[in-house]
Amino acid sequence: QVQPVESGGGLVQPGGSVRLSCAASGTIGTMGWYRQAPEKQREFVASIQVDGSTYYEDAVRDRFTVSRDNAKNTVYLQMNRLKPDDTAIYYCSAYDYDTRNVYWGQGTQVTVSS
Repeated sequence: QVQPVESGGGLVQPGGSVRLSCAASGTIGTMGWYRQAPEKQREFVASIQVDGSTYYEDAVRDRFTVSRDNAKNTVYLQMNRLKPDDTAIYYCSAYDYDTRNVYWGQGTQVTVSS
């Protein structure tokens, strides 16, 4: 089953750091992170292809780093210099080559507050 499973997150102070992880099963291609703040639409944060190519939303480019372990079908999101505006539920996505579908994790809450 492809269903991605996220871990990490929680409450962090402004300026702090947190790392999210997401593991999936299957023949996984591009993996990514999205977030949804209260009363806002889900938005793209970062993604990484199997070859390591990465893409970022402009607001996080200099603060977040996406990486992956292909052997474990696991993607990571290292978030540094966090701001209150980063508060959101963070969702992992994973594309499966066999089913040609994108699968979503259940989401993990990140709250940036003093």
